[in-house]
Amino acid sequence: MKILCLLFAVLFLLFQAAPGSADAPFADTAACRSQGNFCRAGACPPTFAASGSCQGGLLKCCAKIPAQ
Repeated sequence: MKILCLLFAVLFLLFQAAPGSADAPFADTAACRSQGNFCRAGACPPTFAASGSCQGGLLKCCAKIPAQ
C-alpha cells in the first residue's frame, strides 16, 4: 500500500505542467509582462493606469503610476 501511494505521488509530479506554460503566446502580453506590468480584464486598480493591451487587445496592461 505504501508503494502505491509513492507511485501515485511520482506520477502526479511527472504530469505537472512546466512553469510558465499557461502563458498565452500573444506578443502584447509578453511585452506587458516584460516591463513588470500585469494584465487585467477590468479597470486597472488605483495607482495603476492602462498602458497598453494584452491577449490580442482583450485585456488591459496595467502599469504603476510613477510618484510625483
